[in-house]
Amino acid sequence: MRNQNLIILTALLFFSGYLFGQSGSSVSKVGTTAATFLEIGPGGVSNGMGNAFVSIANDATALYWNVAGIANMTQNQLSAVHTDWIGETNYDYAGLVLPLGSFGALGFSFTSLSTGDMKVTTVELPEGTGEYFNSQDIAVGLSYGRKLTERFSIGVTAKYIQQKIWHMSASALAIDAGTLFRTDLLGGMVIGASISNFGTKLTLAGRDARKYYSVDVDKLGSNDQIPFNIDLDSWDIPMCFRIGVSTNALKTDDMRLTVAVDALHPNDNYESVNVGAEFSYLESFYIRGGFNSLFLKDSEGGLTLGVGINTKMLFSSAEFTFDYAYRDFGRLNNVHTLSAGIRF
Repeated sequence: MRNQNLIILTALLFFSGYLFGQSGSSVSKVGTTAATFLEIGPGGVSNGMGNAFVSIANDATALYWNVAGIANMTQNQLSAVHTDWIGETNYDYAGLVLPLGSFGALGFSFTSLSTGDMKVTTVELPEGTGEYFNSQDIAVGLSYGRKLTERFSIGVTAKYIQQKIWHMSASALAIDAGTLFRTDLLGGMVIGASISNFGTKLTLAGRDARKYYSVDVDKLGSNDQIPFNIDLDSWDIPMCFRIGVSTNALKTDDMRLTVAVDALHPNDNYESVNVGAEFSYLESFYIRGGFNSLFLKDSEGGLTLGVGINTKMLFSSAEFTFDYAYRDFGRLNNVHTLSAGIRF
Protein backbone atom coordinates (compact mmCIF):
# COMPACT_ATOMS: atom_id res chain seq x y z
CA MET A 1 0.00 0.00 0.00
CA ARG A 2 2.83 2.40 0.81
CA ASN A 3 4.43 1.76 -2.58
CA GLN A 4 1.10 2.40 -4.29
CA ASN A 5 0.72 5.73 -2.46
CA LEU A 6 4.26 6.71 -3.40
CA ILE A 7 3.54 5.99 -7.08
CA ILE A 8 0.38 8.11 -6.99
CA LEU A 9 2.19 11.00 -5.28
CA THR A 10 5.06 10.85 -7.78
CA ALA A 11 2.63 10.83 -10.71
CA LEU A 12 0.80 13.89 -9.39
CA LEU A 13 3.99 15.87 -8.92
CA PHE A 14 5.34 14.83 -12.33
CA PHE A 15 2.10 15.79 -14.06
CA SER A 16 1.98 19.19 -12.38
CA GLY A 17 5.62 19.86 -13.18
CA TYR A 18 5.02 18.98 -16.82
CA LEU A 19 2.06 21.33 -17.14
CA PHE A 20 3.78 24.24 -15.44
CA GLY A 21 6.83 23.69 -17.57
CA GLN A 22 4.84 24.27 -20.75
CA SER A 23 4.36 27.99 -20.16
CA GLY A 24 7.54 29.44 -21.61
CA SER A 25 5.65 32.12 -23.51
CA SER A 26 5.89 35.71 -22.31
CA VAL A 27 2.63 36.60 -24.07
CA SER A 28 -0.50 36.71 -21.94
CA LYS A 29 -3.66 35.03 -23.21
CA VAL A 30 -6.01 37.26 -21.20
CA GLY A 31 -9.27 37.84 -23.05
CA THR A 32 -8.97 34.78 -25.28
CA THR A 33 -11.70 32.66 -23.65
CA ALA A 34 -15.46 32.91 -23.21
CA ALA A 35 -17.56 32.03 -20.14
CA THR A 36 -15.01 33.58 -17.78
CA PHE A 37 -17.62 33.44 -15.02
CA LEU A 38 -16.36 29.86 -14.59
CA GLU A 39 -13.20 31.35 -13.06
CA ILE A 40 -15.12 32.90 -10.16
CA GLY A 41 -14.66 30.61 -7.16
CA PRO A 42 -17.60 30.18 -4.76
CA GLY A 43 -17.59 29.93 -0.99
CA GLY A 44 -16.96 32.08 2.06
CA VAL A 45 -14.42 29.57 3.37
CA SER A 46 -12.33 29.27 0.21
CA ASN A 47 -12.55 32.98 -0.63
CA GLY A 48 -11.44 33.92 2.88
CA MET A 49 -8.42 31.64 2.50
CA GLY A 50 -7.23 33.28 -0.71
CA ASN A 51 -8.82 30.53 -2.84
CA ALA A 52 -6.15 28.06 -1.67
CA PHE A 53 -8.70 25.28 -1.37
CA VAL A 54 -7.97 22.49 -3.83
CA SER A 55 -6.40 20.26 -1.16
CA ILE A 56 -9.05 21.08 1.48
CA ALA A 57 -12.35 20.80 -0.46
CA ASN A 58 -14.37 19.81 2.60
CA ASP A 59 -17.77 21.39 1.94
CA ALA A 60 -20.26 21.49 -0.92
CA THR A 61 -18.16 24.06 -2.81
CA ALA A 62 -15.75 21.17 -3.41
CA LEU A 63 -17.92 20.54 -6.47
CA TYR A 64 -16.14 23.58 -7.91
CA TRP A 65 -12.67 23.44 -6.34
CA ASN A 66 -11.94 19.71 -6.33
CA VAL A 67 -14.76 17.24 -6.84
CA ALA A 68 -12.68 14.45 -5.25
CA GLY A 69 -13.42 16.09 -1.88
CA ILE A 70 -17.02 14.90 -1.87
CA ALA A 71 -15.83 11.29 -1.54
CA ASN A 72 -14.66 12.05 2.01
CA MET A 73 -17.97 13.51 3.20
CA THR A 74 -20.11 11.44 5.55
CA GLN A 75 -23.10 13.80 5.82
CA ASN A 76 -25.42 15.36 3.28
CA GLN A 77 -24.27 18.91 2.62
CA LEU A 78 -25.99 21.89 1.05
CA SER A 79 -24.29 25.22 0.35
CA ALA A 80 -25.63 28.50 -1.02
CA VAL A 81 -23.33 31.38 -1.96
CA HIS A 82 -24.00 34.95 -3.05
CA THR A 83 -21.47 37.56 -4.19
CA ASP A 84 -22.05 41.11 -5.34
CA TRP A 85 -19.58 40.78 -8.17
CA ILE A 86 -17.68 43.40 -10.16
CA GLY A 87 -19.63 45.76 -12.44
CA GLU A 88 -22.92 45.49 -10.54
CA THR A 89 -23.35 41.83 -11.47
CA ASN A 90 -24.62 39.08 -9.18
CA TYR A 91 -22.85 35.77 -8.70
CA ASP A 92 -24.77 32.87 -7.13
CA TYR A 93 -23.86 29.26 -6.47
CA ALA A 94 -25.68 26.29 -4.97
CA GLY A 95 -24.23 22.85 -4.30
CA LEU A 96 -25.66 19.63 -2.86
CA VAL A 97 -23.62 16.57 -1.88
CA LEU A 98 -25.23 13.19 -1.10
CA PRO A 99 -22.90 10.51 0.33
CA LEU A 100 -23.77 6.96 -0.76
CA GLY A 101 -21.60 4.96 1.63
CA SER A 102 -19.30 2.49 -0.09
CA PHE A 103 -20.72 3.56 -3.47
CA GLY A 104 -19.12 7.00 -3.19
CA ALA A 105 -20.99 10.31 -3.34
CA LEU A 106 -23.16 12.26 -5.75
CA GLY A 107 -23.16 16.01 -6.19
CA PHE A 108 -25.28 18.61 -7.94
CA SER A 109 -24.25 22.20 -8.57
CA PHE A 110 -25.68 25.34 -10.12
CA THR A 111 -23.75 28.53 -10.91
CA SER A 112 -25.12 31.82 -12.21
CA LEU A 113 -23.72 35.24 -13.13
CA SER A 114 -26.41 37.75 -14.05
CA THR A 115 -27.14 41.41 -14.58
CA GLY A 116 -30.23 43.49 -13.97
CA ASP A 117 -32.32 44.90 -16.80
CA MET A 118 -30.56 47.53 -18.92
CA LYS A 119 -31.95 49.97 -21.47
CA VAL A 120 -31.56 49.26 -25.18
CA THR A 121 -30.02 52.37 -26.73
CA THR A 122 -29.15 53.34 -30.29
CA VAL A 123 -27.34 56.24 -31.95
CA GLU A 124 -30.69 57.79 -32.78
CA LEU A 125 -32.19 57.07 -29.34
CA PRO A 126 -29.36 57.39 -26.80
CA GLU A 127 -31.86 57.65 -23.93
CA GLY A 128 -33.40 54.29 -24.79
CA THR A 129 -35.79 52.69 -27.23
CA GLY A 130 -38.24 51.57 -24.56
CA GLU A 131 -36.86 48.03 -24.66
CA TYR A 132 -34.74 46.35 -21.99
CA PHE A 133 -32.24 43.51 -22.07
CA ASN A 134 -30.15 41.51 -19.63
CA SER A 135 -27.51 38.82 -19.65
CA GLN A 136 -27.05 35.60 -17.72
CA ASP A 137 -24.41 32.89 -17.62
CA ILE A 138 -25.16 29.53 -16.04
CA ALA A 139 -23.44 26.21 -15.41
CA VAL A 140 -25.20 23.05 -14.19
CA GLY A 141 -23.11 20.11 -12.98
CA LEU A 142 -23.58 16.47 -12.01
CA SER A 143 -20.70 15.01 -9.99
CA TYR A 144 -19.49 11.68 -8.66
CA GLY A 145 -16.67 11.02 -6.20
CA ARG A 146 -15.27 7.86 -4.68
CA LYS A 147 -12.48 6.67 -2.42
CA LEU A 148 -10.10 4.25 -4.10
CA THR A 149 -8.16 3.73 -0.86
CA GLU A 150 -8.39 5.20 2.62
CA ARG A 151 -5.93 7.87 1.51
CA PHE A 152 -6.74 8.44 -2.16
CA SER A 153 -10.00 9.70 -3.67
CA ILE A 154 -11.08 10.80 -7.13
CA GLY A 155 -14.03 12.65 -8.59
CA VAL A 156 -15.46 13.82 -11.89
CA THR A 157 -18.11 16.36 -12.92
CA ALA A 158 -20.04 16.65 -16.17
CA LYS A 159 -21.58 20.06 -16.75
CA TYR A 160 -23.61 22.12 -19.17
CA ILE A 161 -22.61 25.76 -19.72
CA GLN A 162 -24.72 28.49 -21.29
CA GLN A 163 -24.26 32.20 -21.94
CA LYS A 164 -27.17 34.45 -22.96
CA ILE A 165 -27.42 38.12 -23.80
CA TRP A 166 -30.69 39.48 -25.21
CA HIS A 167 -31.48 37.41 -28.32
CA MET A 168 -28.12 35.61 -28.49
CA SER A 169 -26.91 32.49 -26.68
CA ALA A 170 -24.08 29.97 -26.69
CA SER A 171 -23.67 26.62 -24.96
CA ALA A 172 -20.93 24.09 -24.26
CA LEU A 173 -20.27 20.83 -22.43
CA ALA A 174 -17.31 20.31 -20.10
CA ILE A 175 -15.88 18.01 -17.47
CA ASP A 176 -13.94 18.60 -14.24
CA ALA A 177 -11.78 15.98 -12.57
CA GLY A 178 -9.87 15.91 -9.30
CA THR A 179 -7.84 13.84 -6.87
CA LEU A 180 -7.03 14.05 -3.16
CA PHE A 181 -4.16 12.21 -1.49
CA ARG A 182 -3.63 12.13 2.29
CA THR A 183 -0.04 11.54 3.41
CA ASP A 184 1.81 10.91 6.67
CA LEU A 185 4.11 13.86 5.99
CA LEU A 186 4.15 16.92 8.28
CA GLY A 187 1.34 15.68 10.48
CA GLY A 188 -1.00 14.57 7.71
CA MET A 189 -0.34 16.83 4.75
CA VAL A 190 -2.98 16.59 2.00
CA ILE A 191 -2.19 16.96 -1.69
CA GLY A 192 -4.95 17.89 -4.09
CA ALA A 193 -5.07 18.35 -7.85
CA SER A 194 -7.89 19.26 -10.22
CA ILE A 195 -8.52 20.19 -13.82
CA SER A 196 -11.56 22.33 -14.59
CA ASN A 197 -13.56 23.12 -17.72
CA PHE A 198 -12.10 20.66 -20.20
CA GLY A 199 -14.71 20.92 -22.90
CA THR A 200 -16.14 22.20 -26.14
CA LYS A 201 -16.04 25.73 -27.53
CA LEU A 202 -18.73 28.40 -27.32
CA THR A 203 -20.26 30.07 -30.38
CA LEU A 204 -22.93 32.75 -30.07
CA ALA A 205 -26.02 32.28 -32.23
CA GLY A 206 -29.43 33.92 -32.39
CA ARG A 207 -31.62 36.36 -34.23
CA ASP A 208 -29.22 39.30 -33.74
CA ALA A 209 -26.77 37.52 -36.05
CA ARG A 210 -29.43 37.17 -38.75
CA LYS A 211 -29.36 39.94 -41.36
CA TYR A 212 -30.81 40.61 -44.80
CA TYR A 213 -28.85 41.13 -48.00
CA SER A 214 -29.73 42.93 -51.19
CA VAL A 215 -28.49 41.10 -54.28
CA ASP A 216 -27.92 44.29 -56.31
CA VAL A 217 -29.02 47.64 -54.93
CA ASP A 218 -28.49 49.31 -58.35
CA LYS A 219 -31.07 47.20 -60.16
CA LEU A 220 -34.80 47.83 -60.08
CA GLY A 221 -36.69 45.00 -58.44
CA SER A 222 -33.66 43.60 -56.59
CA ASN A 223 -34.60 41.41 -53.65
CA ASP A 224 -33.36 43.08 -50.46
CA GLN A 225 -34.76 40.42 -48.10
CA ILE A 226 -32.40 37.51 -48.71
CA PRO A 227 -31.50 36.29 -45.20
CA PHE A 228 -28.02 35.33 -44.02
CA ASN A 229 -26.34 34.62 -40.71
CA ILE A 230 -23.16 36.35 -39.57
CA ASP A 231 -20.45 33.72 -39.06
CA LEU A 232 -19.15 34.24 -35.50
CA ASP A 233 -15.93 32.85 -34.07
CA SER A 234 -15.84 29.99 -31.57
CA TRP A 235 -14.11 30.55 -28.25
CA ASP A 236 -12.46 28.20 -25.77
CA ILE A 237 -13.72 28.05 -22.21
CA PRO A 238 -11.30 28.84 -19.35
CA MET A 239 -9.60 25.56 -18.50
CA CYS A 240 -7.42 25.54 -15.38
CA PHE A 241 -5.15 23.01 -13.69
CA ARG A 242 -4.63 23.39 -9.95
CA ILE A 243 -2.37 21.56 -7.53
CA GLY A 244 -2.15 22.34 -3.84
CA VAL A 245 -1.06 21.18 -0.42
CA SER A 246 -2.42 21.83 3.06
CA THR A 247 -1.57 20.76 6.57
CA ASN A 248 -2.31 21.58 10.19
CA ALA A 249 0.43 23.84 11.53
CA LEU A 250 -1.26 23.68 14.94
CA LYS A 251 -3.76 21.20 16.32
CA THR A 252 -4.95 20.82 19.92
CA ASP A 253 -8.22 19.72 21.50
CA ASP A 254 -9.57 23.27 21.24
CA MET A 255 -7.65 24.97 18.42
CA ARG A 256 -6.51 24.28 14.90
CA LEU A 257 -4.48 26.27 12.39
CA THR A 258 -4.55 25.02 8.81
CA VAL A 259 -2.31 26.47 6.12
CA ALA A 260 -2.69 25.87 2.38
CA VAL A 261 -0.91 26.70 -0.88
CA ASP A 262 -2.28 26.29 -4.42
CA ALA A 263 -0.51 26.71 -7.77
CA LEU A 264 -2.62 27.51 -10.84
CA HIS A 265 -2.01 26.94 -14.55
CA PRO A 266 -4.86 28.52 -16.60
CA ASN A 267 -5.16 28.54 -20.37
CA ASP A 268 -5.96 32.28 -20.49
CA ASN A 269 -3.38 33.84 -18.18
CA TYR A 270 0.01 33.40 -16.56
CA GLU A 271 0.60 30.98 -13.68
CA SER A 272 0.00 32.19 -10.14
CA VAL A 273 -0.06 31.03 -6.53
CA ASN A 274 -2.75 31.30 -3.84
CA VAL A 275 -1.95 31.04 -0.13
CA GLY A 276 -4.28 30.95 2.85
CA ALA A 277 -4.81 29.96 6.46
CA GLU A 278 -7.73 29.16 8.74
CA PHE A 279 -7.74 29.37 12.53
CA SER A 280 -10.48 27.40 14.26
CA TYR A 281 -11.59 27.50 17.88
CA LEU A 282 -13.65 24.50 19.02
CA GLU A 283 -14.50 23.91 15.34
CA SER A 284 -17.20 26.52 15.88
CA PHE A 285 -15.54 29.88 15.27
CA TYR A 286 -13.20 30.59 12.37
CA ILE A 287 -10.87 33.37 11.29
CA ARG A 288 -9.33 33.22 7.82
CA GLY A 289 -6.84 35.11 5.74
CA GLY A 290 -4.94 34.73 2.52
CA PHE A 291 -3.62 36.21 -0.68
CA ASN A 292 -4.48 35.14 -4.21
CA SER A 293 -2.80 35.68 -7.56
CA LEU A 294 0.72 35.89 -6.14
CA PHE A 295 3.35 36.36 -8.88
CA LEU A 296 0.61 37.09 -11.45
CA LYS A 297 1.62 39.89 -13.79
CA ASP A 298 -0.77 42.88 -13.83
CA SER A 299 -2.99 41.44 -11.09
CA GLU A 300 -5.30 43.65 -9.03
CA GLY A 301 -5.45 43.38 -5.24
CA GLY A 302 -5.19 39.90 -3.76
CA LEU A 303 -5.71 40.22 0.01
CA THR A 304 -8.55 38.14 1.43
CA LEU A 305 -10.06 37.94 4.92
CA GLY A 306 -12.94 35.95 6.35
CA VAL A 307 -14.85 34.77 9.40
CA GLY A 308 -17.28 31.94 10.01
CA ILE A 309 -19.40 30.10 12.54
CA ASN A 310 -20.56 26.51 12.81
CA THR A 311 -23.40 25.63 15.14
CA LYS A 312 -25.89 22.83 15.69
CA MET A 313 -29.52 23.57 14.94
CA LEU A 314 -32.06 23.47 17.75
CA PHE A 315 -33.78 20.13 18.30
CA SER A 316 -31.70 18.54 15.54
CA SER A 317 -28.31 16.97 14.93
CA ALA A 318 -27.91 19.05 11.78
CA GLU A 319 -25.15 21.67 11.66
CA PHE A 320 -25.51 25.15 10.22
CA THR A 321 -22.59 27.17 8.88
CA PHE A 322 -22.35 30.83 7.95
CA ASP A 323 -19.25 32.37 6.36
CA TYR A 324 -18.24 35.80 5.17
CA ALA A 325 -15.26 36.71 2.98
CA TYR A 326 -13.73 39.99 1.87
CA ARG A 327 -11.55 40.25 -1.23
CA ASP A 328 -9.48 43.22 -2.35
CA PHE A 329 -9.55 43.79 -6.13
CA GLY A 330 -7.49 46.98 -6.20
CA ARG A 331 -8.87 49.51 -8.68
CA LEU A 332 -11.91 47.26 -9.18
CA ASN A 333 -12.89 47.85 -5.53
CA ASN A 334 -13.77 45.19 -2.99
CA VAL A 335 -15.91 42.08 -3.28
CA HIS A 336 -17.95 40.61 -0.44
CA THR A 337 -19.12 36.99 -0.34
CA LEU A 338 -21.78 35.47 1.92
CA SER A 339 -22.36 31.74 2.12
CA ALA A 340 -24.57 29.51 4.22
CA GLY A 341 -24.53 25.76 4.53
CA ILE A 342 -26.17 22.87 6.31
CA ARG A 343 -24.92 19.38 7.12
CA PHE A 344 -27.62 16.84 7.86
